[in-house]
Amino acid sequence: MPVPNLDNDRFVAEEGLRIIVQVPDTCAQRIVDAVLAEDALTYGDYDCVAFRTASGVQQFRSLGSGRNSATERVVEVPCVELSFFLSHDEMRATRVLKAIYSSHPYEEPVVFVEPCARTLHIRGLDEDNPNRFWNGDAEEWVPDEHR
Repeated sequence: MPVPNLDNDRFVAEEGLRIIVQVPDTCAQRIVDAVLAEDALTYGDYDCVAFRTASGVQQFRSLGSGRNSATERVVEVPCVELSFFLSHDEMRATRVLKAIYSSHPYEEPVVFVEPCARTLHIRGLDEDNPNRFWNGDAEEWVPDEHR
Protein backbone atom coordinates (compact mmCIF):
# COMPACT_ATOMS: atom_id res chain seq x y z
CA MET A 1 0.00 0.00 0.00
CA PRO A 2 1.58 3.28 -1.01
CA VAL A 3 1.52 6.09 1.52
CA PRO A 4 -1.02 8.69 0.43
CA ASN A 5 0.39 12.03 -0.58
CA LEU A 6 -0.19 13.94 2.64
CA ASP A 7 2.25 16.76 1.96
CA ASN A 8 1.78 19.35 4.68
CA ASP A 9 3.64 21.36 7.32
CA ARG A 10 2.01 19.78 10.42
CA PHE A 11 2.94 16.06 10.30
CA VAL A 12 4.83 13.47 8.27
CA ALA A 13 3.43 10.15 7.07
CA GLU A 14 5.33 6.88 7.40
CA GLU A 15 4.55 3.52 5.85
CA GLY A 16 4.58 0.41 8.03
CA LEU A 17 2.53 -2.44 9.46
CA ARG A 18 -0.31 -2.54 11.95
CA ILE A 19 -0.25 -5.73 13.99
CA ILE A 20 -3.44 -6.83 15.75
CA VAL A 21 -3.44 -9.78 18.16
CA GLN A 22 -6.42 -11.33 19.93
CA VAL A 23 -5.37 -12.85 23.26
CA PRO A 24 -7.01 -13.96 26.50
CA ASP A 25 -7.00 -10.98 28.83
CA THR A 26 -4.90 -12.84 31.40
CA CYS A 27 -2.08 -13.34 28.86
CA ALA A 28 -2.03 -9.88 27.26
CA GLN A 29 0.90 -8.44 29.20
CA ARG A 30 3.01 -11.51 28.41
CA ILE A 31 2.46 -10.83 24.69
CA VAL A 32 3.31 -7.12 25.10
CA ASP A 33 6.50 -8.02 26.99
CA ALA A 34 7.52 -10.52 24.29
CA VAL A 35 6.95 -7.92 21.56
CA LEU A 36 8.92 -5.27 23.49
CA ALA A 37 11.84 -7.70 23.80
CA GLU A 38 12.05 -7.59 19.98
CA ASP A 39 11.02 -4.01 19.18
CA ALA A 40 10.79 -0.82 21.26
CA LEU A 41 7.48 0.11 19.56
CA THR A 42 8.71 3.64 18.99
CA TYR A 43 6.17 6.25 17.95
CA GLY A 44 7.83 9.61 17.45
CA ASP A 45 9.24 10.78 20.78
CA TYR A 46 7.73 7.83 22.71
CA ASP A 47 8.31 4.11 22.95
CA CYS A 48 6.37 1.12 24.30
CA VAL A 49 3.36 2.44 22.33
CA ALA A 50 0.63 -0.20 22.07
CA PHE A 51 -3.13 -0.28 22.44
CA ARG A 52 -5.22 -2.79 24.40
CA THR A 53 -9.00 -2.91 24.03
CA ALA A 54 -11.42 -3.61 26.83
CA SER A 55 -12.25 -7.26 27.23
CA GLY A 56 -14.64 -8.81 24.76
CA VAL A 57 -15.52 -12.36 23.81
CA GLN A 58 -13.62 -14.40 21.24
CA GLN A 59 -15.25 -17.61 20.08
CA PHE A 60 -13.98 -20.72 18.34
CA ARG A 61 -14.67 -24.39 17.81
CA SER A 62 -11.81 -26.83 17.41
CA LEU A 63 -12.09 -28.94 14.26
CA GLY A 64 -9.85 -31.63 15.74
CA SER A 65 -7.32 -31.40 12.91
CA GLY A 66 -4.63 -29.80 15.09
CA ARG A 67 -3.12 -30.65 18.47
CA ASN A 68 -6.46 -30.40 20.28
CA SER A 69 -9.44 -32.69 19.91
CA ALA A 70 -12.63 -31.43 18.31
CA THR A 71 -15.04 -29.49 20.49
CA GLU A 72 -18.72 -30.14 20.08
CA ARG A 73 -19.75 -26.59 20.91
CA VAL A 74 -18.34 -23.15 20.37
CA VAL A 75 -15.97 -22.08 23.16
CA GLU A 76 -16.06 -18.47 24.36
CA VAL A 77 -12.99 -16.83 25.90
CA PRO A 78 -12.69 -13.32 27.41
CA CYS A 79 -10.10 -11.68 25.16
CA VAL A 80 -8.58 -8.32 24.34
CA GLU A 81 -7.06 -7.04 21.14
CA LEU A 82 -3.55 -5.65 21.19
CA SER A 83 -2.43 -3.43 18.34
CA PHE A 84 0.75 -1.59 17.51
CA PHE A 85 2.73 -0.15 14.62
CA LEU A 86 5.95 -1.58 13.20
CA SER A 87 8.18 0.16 10.70
CA HIS A 88 8.40 -1.52 7.31
CA ASP A 89 11.26 -3.90 8.17
CA GLU A 90 10.45 -7.48 7.22
CA MET A 91 13.14 -9.06 9.41
CA ARG A 92 12.01 -7.13 12.49
CA ALA A 93 8.34 -7.85 11.77
CA THR A 94 9.12 -11.57 11.46
CA ARG A 95 10.96 -11.54 14.80
CA VAL A 96 8.02 -9.77 16.46
CA LEU A 97 5.50 -12.20 14.97
CA LYS A 98 7.59 -15.17 16.10
CA ALA A 99 7.68 -13.68 19.61
CA ILE A 100 3.87 -13.43 19.55
CA TYR A 101 3.55 -17.07 18.48
CA SER A 102 6.05 -18.17 21.15
CA SER A 103 4.30 -16.36 23.99
CA HIS A 104 0.66 -16.85 22.95
CA PRO A 105 -1.32 -19.62 24.70
CA TYR A 106 -3.17 -20.72 21.54
CA GLU A 107 -2.13 -23.28 18.95
CA GLU A 108 -3.53 -20.92 16.28
CA PRO A 109 -3.33 -17.33 17.52
CA VAL A 110 -5.52 -14.79 15.76
CA VAL A 111 -2.98 -12.32 14.36
CA PHE A 112 -3.62 -9.77 11.62
CA VAL A 113 -0.88 -7.90 9.74
CA GLU A 114 -2.08 -4.87 7.80
CA PRO A 115 -0.07 -2.43 5.71
CA CYS A 116 -0.82 1.07 6.93
CA ALA A 117 0.40 4.63 7.16
CA ARG A 118 0.86 6.49 10.43
CA THR A 119 1.35 10.18 11.03
CA LEU A 120 4.02 11.69 13.25
CA HIS A 121 4.00 15.25 14.54
CA ILE A 122 6.72 17.70 13.60
CA ARG A 123 8.52 18.42 16.86
CA GLY A 124 8.07 21.93 18.25
CA LEU A 125 4.88 22.81 16.38
CA ASP A 126 1.62 23.70 18.05
CA GLU A 127 3.04 23.58 21.60
CA ASP A 128 0.86 26.53 22.70
CA ASN A 129 -2.34 24.75 21.58
CA PRO A 130 -4.84 25.03 24.47
CA ASN A 131 -5.89 21.40 23.89
CA ARG A 132 -2.45 20.02 24.82
CA PHE A 133 -2.50 18.52 28.29
CA TRP A 134 0.42 20.66 29.48
CA ASN A 135 -1.53 23.86 28.76
CA GLY A 136 -4.32 23.15 31.23
CA ASP A 137 -5.16 21.44 34.48
CA ALA A 138 -3.55 18.00 34.55
CA GLU A 139 -5.97 15.14 34.14
CA GLU A 140 -5.59 11.96 36.16
CA TRP A 141 -3.85 10.07 33.32
CA VAL A 142 -0.99 12.59 33.07
CA PRO A 143 2.18 11.14 34.65
CA ASP A 144 3.68 13.04 37.59
CA GLU A 145 6.81 13.74 35.51
CA HIS A 146 4.68 15.80 33.07
CA ARG A 147 2.78 17.89 35.62
